[in-house]
Amino acid sequence: MTTSAILTAALRLTPCEPEHADLAFTATTQDCPWPKAYGGDLVAQATAAAMRSVNDGKTLHSTHSYFLRPADIGAELRYEVEVLRDGRGYSTRGVRGYQHGKTVYASLSNFTSGGESGTYEAAFPAGLPGPETLPSSADYLADRKGGTMTDESKAYWSLGRGFDMRHVPGPVYLEVEGGSAPHQAVWVKPFDPLRPVDGLTDEQRDLAALAYVCDYTILEPVLRTLDLPWARPGLVTASLDHSMWFHRPPRPGEADGWLLYLQEAGAAGAGRGLGTGRFFTPDRHHLATVAQEGMIRAS
Repeated sequence: MTTSAILTAALRLTPCEPEHADLAFTATTQDCPWPKAYGGDLVAQATAAAMRSVNDGKTLHSTHSYFLRPADIGAELRYEVEVLRDGRGYSTRGVRGYQHGKTVYASLSNFTSGGESGTYEAAFPAGLPGPETLPSSADYLADRKGGTMTDESKAYWSLGRGFDMRHVPGPVYLEVEGGSAPHQAVWVKPFDPLRPVDGLTDEQRDLAALAYVCDYTILEPVLRTLDLPWARPGLVTASLDHSMWFHRPPRPGEADGWLLYLQEAGAAGAGRGLGTGRFFTPDRHHLATVAQEGMIRAS
């Protein structure tokens, strides 16, 4: 069954007694067929924890993360939130994620009350095919096999991430389809409308959803430049750090529909790669910008 429930399950936080900071929550990482948990779980859970600590109406506008250690799949993490600043226009929160007594994740998040200014939005690309004309990951992988892809990873890429993802020019699961140009676009949409999450408004849930889904494909433009599909034997990747800027929250229902995730490779070398991305609505509004550096090793 195709469902977005994996995301809303990841966002369920349970308040607990803090050990190091001002307030704390526990959460559980979701299943995936890799040795360690998906990094987007940590970003989204820490973002949700930070948002739950801001009660004066301010909106998240940026978050900056470091992945310090791999996190275990299906295991509890404790997110401790430090109230660093509450000003009239901006507030700042520090979040640390702990597992098995060690710090596995750290982030800073900033919140704003907004204000009047001029506006500018990055240009929406012309000539891209719409999502309905493209194969889903499930359709693309249905009759394919090869490399290190297992039945479990095939099922995960197809249906297990909570979102339908459709690539332009084509996916990089088994081969780099569409050539090695350092850019791509991915249409993303939850498999079904996002469910309510206790402790979060719908707007906050939708911001956390963007933080969650952005990590799945942000390094793919770098993999394209290096001709490294995900199923390449000997390929090892890991998120190192991550930044995200939210230019405006999704409107009600907007995060339940198709969003365009436009991505570029910024650099590759020394076992690392930098990817950048921008989220757009179909009516050409720029929602958010992402930058992430990851470890990329290929034997």
